[in-house]
Amino acid sequence: MCRIVGAPRTLLPLLAALLQASVEASGEISLCKTGFPEDVYSAVLSRDVLEGQPLLNVKFSNCNGKRKVQYESSEPADFKVDEDGMVYAVRSFPLSSEHSKFLIYAQDKETQEKWQVAVKLSLKPALPEDSVKESQEIEEIVFPRQVTKHNGYLQRQKRDWVIPPINLPENSRGPFPQELVRIRSDRDKNLSLRYSVTGPGADQPPTGIFIINPISGQLSVTKPLDRELIARFHLRAHAVDINGNQVENPIDIVINVIDMNDNRPEFLHQVWNGTVPEGSKPGTYVMTVTAIDADDPNALNGMLRYRILSQAPSTPSPNMFTINNETGDIITVAAGLDREKVQQYTLIIQATDMEGNPTYGLSNTATAVITVTDVNDNPPEFTAMTFYGEVPENRVDVIVANLTVTDKDQPHTPAWNAIYRISGGDPAGRFAIQTDPNSNDGLVTVVKPIDFETNRMYVLTVAAENQVPLAKGIQHPPQSTATVSVTVIDVNENPYFAPNPKIIRQEEGLHAGTVLTTFTAQDPDRYMQQNIRYTKLSDPANWLKIDSVNGQITTIAVLDRESPNVKNNIYNATFLASDNGIPPMSGTGTLQIYLLDINDNAPQVLPQEAEICETPDPNSINITALDYDIDPNAGPFAFDLPLSPVTIKRNWTITRLNGDFAQLNLKIKFLEAGIYEVPIIITDSGNPPKSNISILRVKVCQCDSNGDCTDVDRIVGAGLGTGAIIAILLCIIILLILVLMFVVWMKRRDKERQAKQLLIDPEDDVRDNILKYDEEGGGEEDQDYDLSQLQQPDTVEPDAIKPVGIRRLDERPIHAEPQYPVRSAAPHPGDIGDFINEGLKAADNDPTAPPYDSLLVFDYEGSGSTAGSLSSLNSSSSGGEQDYDYLNDWGPRFKKLADMYGGGDD
Repeated sequence: MCRIVGAPRTLLPLLAALLQASVEASGEISLCKTGFPEDVYSAVLSRDVLEGQPLLNVKFSNCNGKRKVQYESSEPADFKVDEDGMVYAVRSFPLSSEHSKFLIYAQDKETQEKWQVAVKLSLKPALPEDSVKESQEIEEIVFPRQVTKHNGYLQRQKRDWVIPPINLPENSRGPFPQELVRIRSDRDKNLSLRYSVTGPGADQPPTGIFIINPISGQLSVTKPLDRELIARFHLRAHAVDINGNQVENPIDIVINVIDMNDNRPEFLHQVWNGTVPEGSKPGTYVMTVTAIDADDPNALNGMLRYRILSQAPSTPSPNMFTINNETGDIITVAAGLDREKVQQYTLIIQATDMEGNPTYGLSNTATAVITVTDVNDNPPEFTAMTFYGEVPENRVDVIVANLTVTDKDQPHTPAWNAIYRISGGDPAGRFAIQTDPNSNDGLVTVVKPIDFETNRMYVLTVAAENQVPLAKGIQHPPQSTATVSVTVIDVNENPYFAPNPKIIRQEEGLHAGTVLTTFTAQDPDRYMQQNIRYTKLSDPANWLKIDSVNGQITTIAVLDRESPNVKNNIYNATFLASDNGIPPMSGTGTLQIYLLDINDNAPQVLPQEAEICETPDPNSINITALDYDIDPNAGPFAFDLPLSPVTIKRNWTITRLNGDFAQLNLKIKFLEAGIYEVPIIITDSGNPPKSNISILRVKVCQCDSNGDCTDVDRIVGAGLGTGAIIAILLCIIILLILVLMFVVWMKRRDKERQAKQLLIDPEDDVRDNILKYDEEGGGEEDQDYDLSQLQQPDTVEPDAIKPVGIRRLDERPIHAEPQYPVRSAAPHPGDIGDFINEGLKAADNDPTAPPYDSLLVFDYEGSGSTAGSLSSLNSSSSGGEQDYDYLNDWGPRFKKLADMYGGGDD
């Protein structure tokens, strides 16, 4: 059985402290003073102070709850202070006189205001009497006894009550380790036992919070507990002998951490945003703010209460809103929310625990921003009662007037956007009003043409209203009205023909000069004195003319229904009517002449060529007639053969198949192959009828058993057709033009290149430089050649002959090289001079040669000359003794030589 002996439980001091605080709170002191409530804080410690050991808690009074205080220690190397005022040891050290006293500073982070308090540490006396006394005050838990039944098994004795849990307050100041309870077994009198505890907080994470003396069984806590981290510890106590054998069944020990008010309320958001429509009635829900407290929500420490500290702005009432102190719901309590006056309210909300107790509760604040949303409580109002505008007649999509309105609601919202409508003065719907999305103005626009002659002015009644209806209870009218006066400006309009098109019926074949009709136009400008003149605009066949004054239309040629310009028996002609207004205007009208057919076209045979076999059987040609007239001046047709020449009826016979077709057959048994022209008389059914002798070209040929011609040759016409001849002539002309253009282009390019060569600046002409020539004579003055030195034909080898032609070394040829005379491989000794003269003549006539001397290379110049090398010639005097100044008189071509050899010693 478990028993408890000793002093009262550990919870009694806590209850006494709470009771004392309650008594002090109900005393006479009602004013709150910011700072430390005590001048000196004291703590009793054991000699060995451990690192991280909590020593004591310095309480700072923060009356309004808005101050943010920072703590500092005068001995930061030994002591530190957390934000909650708990003082901890920074390092492990033995407590001595030098550590017995230090200062704690508290400084406001915003105002820099500073407070201080002294802390005094005293050494705990270690007297035997006190240990005994203390041991007598600790609760003792004894393991239940075990009995042995007759069968030899041990069985735990049944308990009639459960061991109550141990309650331990969080954030205890110590001293630590703090003894909680003593565990003992009745068998420790006979055996040497060892005690231990297991479970979270002992040998399981977080380890080391609870320890037990293995000899005495004293269970202690080593540090302050935090209920917000772990609210309950479940440990198991064990008793074993010195050999480790279990002598008692484990017992359960439950330690409850008692909550202390060590956490402030925290809002989920520092800034809360909400909206409320303007004009809302009192009691309208706005938003909900929420704060949480890490303390026990079932205790006073975690019970929060809300209140509004301030409202900005305070118009029209300083208490426009209220808050439910338990739920945090914000609602309106006063009328008068008007977005046009106040668009946004800012509330400071405070949450306090301890059920809102301002003395003992901890507080925190947040901001609630409430935006007043717009409702349609202001209708649009016209800025003027009458608007004016003007528009030219017959113009559409023209802005006539600009209607302006004012609206106090929020811009670019349905409560601000205006809708315009015309309520009167426009029964035909000639006007429309569109809304400018940026300025909200109404744009009066013409959508149908307006006629000045019909109506010179329009007076419109317009109304403006919002896209959404006005809110309920608004006393203003839902819309605003105004008048728009529109003046129509008269402009010169186009004359118009009536009817258009005009249709008349006439027989074809009318002679020139016949009056057909009068086609006149009307001028819509009744208030303008204008004259109309008529001209012909389109007359494809040039059959008509119109009188420029009265519009009378007369023929100038014979009307022909079969003309290609007539479509479906209708001939179209277009006429123009122009007035003399400013500016002049014109209109067009179409005259449609429906031509009635007369029998003015004789029928023709179709087809005009055919084939037939030499023998009558099988032999037949089916023919028909082509008549450009229409019924009743066309078919049925009558087909017949002429009486002359007599060979026609002797060789051929024609049989009518029906009104449109007939059949031509050989009348004789055999007709020699060839091409025959058979005249056929065809008569139509007109009144009177019209006949025509039409020629049918028939090829008589040898046929196979199927009646098909076996001759290779086909019917060949007497000549090419007109279209073919024209096509061939066009091709020839195009080809000649292309050849001529190519020749002209070649000559022009030659002239351009020659002109470029003549325009070369002598200073830049490389051909003015010194060139090496094969023969260095006296230029133009040296025309007497000693040809005997060139006449060595015997030494010339045939394979040494160069290709035909000459070429200047300093110019690339542009065209094909001219064919200079070619001398044989072994020329006669007397032909060298002729060869050179011919080559010189050819070079002079060469269009690509420049108009000055240049080096010419000949195909063959002989070999083995008896003349010595020019390099062996020595000047009679040195270059320094000669005077070259005369080179300056020879012109710009010798300027280079004059600069090189003239000029004295330089």
